[in-house]
Amino acid sequence: MLLQNHPSDKGPFYHGTKADLQVEDLLTAGGNSNYKSGFKMNHIYFTALPNGAGLAAALAKGDGAERVYVVEPTGNFENDPNVTDKKFPGNPTRSYRSEKPLKIIGEIKEWNRPTSEDLQKFREKLENSNGEIIN
Repeated sequence: MLLQNHPSDKGPFYHGTKADLQVEDLLTAGGNSNYKSGFKMNHIYFTALPNGAGLAAALAKGDGAERVYVVEPTGNFENDPNVTDKKFPGNPTRSYRSEKPLKIIGEIKEWNRPTSEDLQKFREKLENSNGEIIN
């Protein structure tokens, strides 16, 4: 039985980061936001689009290599309210979040990486955004 807020998307799902992780590792909520300094996140975020995860990896804090992991939710998840309907009607970005961990089940090495110009534009848009993060 699906909960009303529980999407029916079956994946596969991806998480982008600069952290060097291994298969079977768990990604958990409670980390610092990549988009707002000093802000702890109550959820772990993921997408069903590898390029979306690649953008998240490019924007992630840290000096490590950009990585896109294939992940499996360990519990219920919901549409990410920070983009769904608030910025894009429906969920065309197939972006989700969960309070429960995500288990790493693999890593992909190829995705469309954003250009440095696209990254700069995205960072400027984030800096100029007055929107609050729905945590």
